[in-house]
Amino acid sequence: MSSHTASQRYLSTRGGSYDFSFEEVVLKGLASDGGLFIPEEIPSLPSDWASKWQHLSFQELAYEIFSLYISPAEIPASDLKDIIRRSYATFRSDDVTPTVTLDQDKNIHLLELFHGPTFAFKDVALQFLGNLFEYFLVRRNQGKAGRAREHLTVIGATSGDTGSAAIYGLRGKKDVSVFIMHPHGKVSAVQEAQMTTVLDANVHNLAVDGTFDDCQDFVKALFADPEINKTHRLAAVNSINWARILAQITYYFHSYFNLIRQTSFLPASTIRFVVPTGNFGDILAGYFAKRMGLPVEKLIIATNENDILHRFWQSGKYEKHPVYGKEAEGGLVEDGVKAHEGGVKETLSPAMDILVSSNFERLLWYLSYQVYSTSGDAVSQRRAQAGDHVRNWLNELKSKGGFGVDKQILEAAQKDFASYRVSDDEVLETIRSTFNAPTSKQYVLDPHSAIGIHAALRSAEVSKPPSTHHISLATAHPAKFSNAVERALPGDMGYFRDQVLPAEFRGLEDKPRRVSHVKKAEGWEGVRKVVIAEVELELQAADEANE
Repeated sequence: MSSHTASQRYLSTRGGSYDFSFEEVVLKGLASDGGLFIPEEIPSLPSDWASKWQHLSFQELAYEIFSLYISPAEIPASDLKDIIRRSYATFRSDDVTPTVTLDQDKNIHLLELFHGPTFAFKDVALQFLGNLFEYFLVRRNQGKAGRAREHLTVIGATSGDTGSAAIYGLRGKKDVSVFIMHPHGKVSAVQEAQMTTVLDANVHNLAVDGTFDDCQDFVKALFADPEINKTHRLAAVNSINWARILAQITYYFHSYFNLIRQTSFLPASTIRFVVPTGNFGDILAGYFAKRMGLPVEKLIIATNENDILHRFWQSGKYEKHPVYGKEAEGGLVEDGVKAHEGGVKETLSPAMDILVSSNFERLLWYLSYQVYSTSGDAVSQRRAQAGDHVRNWLNELKSKGGFGVDKQILEAAQKDFASYRVSDDEVLETIRSTFNAPTSKQYVLDPHSAIGIHAALRSAEVSKPPSTHHISLATAHPAKFSNAVERALPGDMGYFRDQVLPAEFRGLEDKPRRVSHVKKAEGWEGVRKVVIAEVELELQAADEANE
């Protein structure tokens, strides 16, 4: 691919797949060797980026950043700009991801990522991914009619936010069907309503009378099934898809430019980004921004009590610590705490209740490449060595439940990242103290965003303002987890309903719904039967419309 730079070509973290185009990695999602796609190189910023980009809109910034990773031979400039424009036209804020200051004295700022259609940070990536899918299919289907057209069948499992964001990103897209499974009765009422009240013909909600693990197992079985893969082109939308990471890089730059325009930001000031972290995708985008050249002093990982990442940064050991029974119980059923994989500790921040972080291996590859390679080795040899290390670590995780890295890898990780673990009690106290702080103007945090703010305050104690500014990522609107908010602010829910609850949430649960119920006993074969039948009905309707 001579028309592509190294940052516009992609390889697998496990060393078995090389030289993929952007289109291929978006449509494939996962490499055939089980690895995740990453660019062959992380691009450096143009020498004049700081002056040239400082007054750009979010959309204009996105174009400049995406262009470093997407060759114009794949998506011409005018087309890429149009995809970006349509992706962020759905956001309620003109600034797309605005930054607000919570504490002027301590220089604590909040990057609001919840102004998209489903009020969660995942909209930033999934609105873009939905438009990419449609763009590639429209191009592939030019001049084709009827059953000769390529059709994409997106299949996913959700514990809540991913499902609704994927559905809103893919609803109404041409030549795309989307099937999202959720554990029946275990996601929050708001999340279930957001998914099931979308009545577009290409959207299919499947409620499984089982656990989130059952839903995930069905998805994995479908992707491994040769029969449906022969007849249907399957695609994934979860956080392993590279396009999701790419889309999230933009708001690190956007918030940086918003911050340096403030009078409180001095020439000697430094910036730390604080990220509530589960699957490691959001903070990984920050790592790419930092490696590209954005002046970030530190990336702060903020975990809940499912703290595999925090433990790694303390010890160099990446180990599952599953808990069951009474020890695992916690959180709030009403906020969807039961929609999780087995073995996690249930918390007030259910979107972060994970055993392992699916995007972590992307960082491991870059650390391995950086630490173990010697400059005398050929680039291809260095890449293969990094892939070997990642594959061996992930095999240990699968067979032994964990692995350890040596001192060099840990020190390299600690150079860019620090971590904090935040308990449920600290979450509630942070929601309360932020709401009651004179400078915050009764700002209401959701429990995940509260984890970030608590970690930011602890980091500020070490780094000392005014020289250091902390930008903490607000990943969801508080209305999505209102029961946790009510526990923290029991006497202030009148204010919450009158001043905070979005109009879009009022009456949401009373709207008409469409959902199919799937019995766990029918297994993944039962799901396959539903998928094949529903896609066939869609195709028949398209045939009739074109007659």
